[in-house]
Amino acid sequence: MDEFFKISARGSSVRTEVIAGLTTFLTMAYVVAVNPAMLQLVGMSFNAALTATCFGAAIMTLIMGLVANRPVALATGMGLNAVVVYSICLGTGVDWRVAMACVLLEGLVILLLVAFGLREAILNAIPTSLQHAIGIGIGLFIAFIGLKGGGLIVDSSASLITMGSIRQPVAVVSILSIVLAIGFTVLKVRGALMWSILISTIVGIPLGVTVLPTDWNFGLDFSAFAAPIQTTPEGTIAILQVFLEPVLLMFVFSMIMSDFFDTIGTVFAVGEKAGFAEHNGRIIGLRKILVVDSIAAAVGGWIGASSITSYAESTAGAAAGARTGLSNVVVAVCFVLCAFLAPIIGMISSSATCGALVVVGYLMMSSIADIDWKDPAMAIPSFLTIAGIPMTYSITDGIGFGFIFYCFVMFAMGRFKEVHPLMWGTSAAFLVAYFMI
Repeated sequence: MDEFFKISARGSSVRTEVIAGLTTFLTMAYVVAVNPAMLQLVGMSFNAALTATCFGAAIMTLIMGLVANRPVALATGMGLNAVVVYSICLGTGVDWRVAMACVLLEGLVILLLVAFGLREAILNAIPTSLQHAIGIGIGLFIAFIGLKGGGLIVDSSASLITMGSIRQPVAVVSILSIVLAIGFTVLKVRGALMWSILISTIVGIPLGVTVLPTDWNFGLDFSAFAAPIQTTPEGTIAILQVFLEPVLLMFVFSMIMSDFFDTIGTVFAVGEKAGFAEHNGRIIGLRKILVVDSIAAAVGGWIGASSITSYAESTAGAAAGARTGLSNVVVAVCFVLCAFLAPIIGMISSSATCGALVVVGYLMMSSIADIDWKDPAMAIPSFLTIAGIPMTYSITDGIGFGFIFYCFVMFAMGRFKEVHPLMWGTSAAFLVAYFMI
């Protein structure tokens, strides 16, 4: 096992990989409850959505670990799932099977882009400063998600967001999780983030934040599998209906853009923390990672889980010491168990994971010194990327801002010949996508 995963060679240990894998899983376990609940809104059976979500995440995370040997976990992307549920199904009124066919097509197109080397070429064409900015922006985004989910940041009609009441039990548990996560981290406690989540979950029981299971009946239901070739209530094969309604192809394009650049951002972020991102911005073993991620999107559509993608929460595991695909094996096993033990996993609240996500955000800020702040052509788009990702609540939109203004500033400074042609083309694609919103 040590030889296969190169555990010792990468300065890790089996114990560290196991703890890091559990940490990654605990920070992304919310998908087990959230994704089925969302898919249930469009007529899918909850148990079918739960089975698809758990097995889809388990299969693709395991493949990433065995093929790419990198600690990048995968599961249904919540942003992409929102497109499926609210834009495609509820927005156009089509059956959920047709939406899954759109996801399948999106994954196949991205796989073709990887096969022709375009996805890897675009990633390698991004200036190093922008690469660091993407990772930092994702760090702020993850911290923001943690604070918002923990009730420390709430909606405000006057200022969009504001600080929540710290007297609420949800906020109390969140503050405890932050204190524990930071305290264990600075004291160099092994499994610091995992312990902060577990202890906060236990403390949340008497406070009513951690909800104890009441229903243990979660049988497996594979009826959503092969969704794109199932027949819709109207009597049409789902994937054929996509081509009968051209408007659906616009959503396919939108998902391609989102999935394409979400993954790029995640790979940069995890690579910096897990040690497979070189100083010049190159990602070691990038092709394998992108191939698996592209296949995952198509698999997600095929089994009815919506688009499966690399999770930025993997940075929590990397921060806990994950360096190999063994941590992915741990995550995959946890997802399989979830298919049978979802009520137990559902006990983990957003408040309990708040501290871990905040610490991950802090750790990902470390590369801010690597950005060339003296060069406006690098500093301005880097700043817009860092600010844009959390403020738009979208990794893709933040990257788009950075790309577009990088090209603009380079053009304004008369340095347009230094811009890689793929950056011009990608920026143009972002502009088209924005006008389609």
